[in-house]
Amino acid sequence: MSESGTSADDSTGPGLSAEDTRVKVRVPAKVNLSLRLAPRDDDGYHPVSTVFQAVSLFDEVVAERRTGGLVDVFMHGGQADRVSDDTTNLAVRAALLLRAERGDPELGVHLDITKAIPVAGGMAGGSADAAASLLACSVLWDLDTTPDDLHELASRLGSDVPFALLGGTAIGHGRGEQLVPALTRGSYQWVLAVAPEGLSTPSVFAHFDAQLARGAVSPMPSAGAEPPRELLNALSGGDAESVAAHLGNDLQEAACELYPPLRRTLDIGTQAGALAAIVSGSGPTCAFLCANQADARNVEAVLLGLDQVLEVHRVSGPVPGAQLVS
Repeated sequence: MSESGTSADDSTGPGLSAEDTRVKVRVPAKVNLSLRLAPRDDDGYHPVSTVFQAVSLFDEVVAERRTGGLVDVFMHGGQADRVSDDTTNLAVRAALLLRAERGDPELGVHLDITKAIPVAGGMAGGSADAAASLLACSVLWDLDTTPDDLHELASRLGSDVPFALLGGTAIGHGRGEQLVPALTRGSYQWVLAVAPEGLSTPSVFAHFDAQLARGAVSPMPSAGAEPPRELLNALSGGDAESVAAHLGNDLQEAACELYPPLRRTLDIGTQAGALAAIVSGSGPTCAFLCANQADARNVEAVLLGLDQVLEVHRVSGPVPGAQLVS
């Protein structure tokens, strides 16, 4: 359990009703439909051009008010034991940042996080929890924050955190935090295959850099490059087959080299009927776009039988970003 501030008991303080002292937020995972990277800039970051889509696999964050400045977290659910429960936890960092910028040092919170988004799976689970923490604590503490305020704080926590607040389908630039909603029609059916081992995002980027150095992959031609126009047109038309034809991820080869079973998972899923398969973000979760729910069920059944797959989820997208549910 992590802690910041002075010790305090679980009391909610005088004059507070139960409704005032507990907030629940649901926040989705993401898939990168397109992810292009330029070489590292002078700050050590890769400028990106990406298209995010939020999908219906959710973490839940319950924030309960505490006194005396206590901020702590309890993690449970799938793979929760792989997430830190100290001040390195991104949801805790989000609460502390929000309080430092907008609140009183005596404000405290207990964060109870139920994990469903894969840990170190390339689906922004930690970023999602940070976004949920920002929204939950801003409401719990009754802070005068606007969506723009939360977006600015989110961008300081990580490049995927702003999108977790926004949700839907969006184009991302810069480090991914500069967002423009993308016109999308229809609902897209995905099957997610979660690997039994995670991949470190820094290690995948480092491997991508090594590939660049030896000329094995081509970088995005310029830092301001737009995502594929064909992909955006397909999304605006609601054409899943055309979307499938234009999925792409510059990190996919690096992820597959670091974790070779991904290649077989991608191949088997497409052979089972998926329109296309892609490694999600930095991996190792594989995302399979399907034409309809029946095809998605068939792909799910095949993937469930693979030794290199820990769990499988049938989801749809796009869905909204972080939302209050109670």
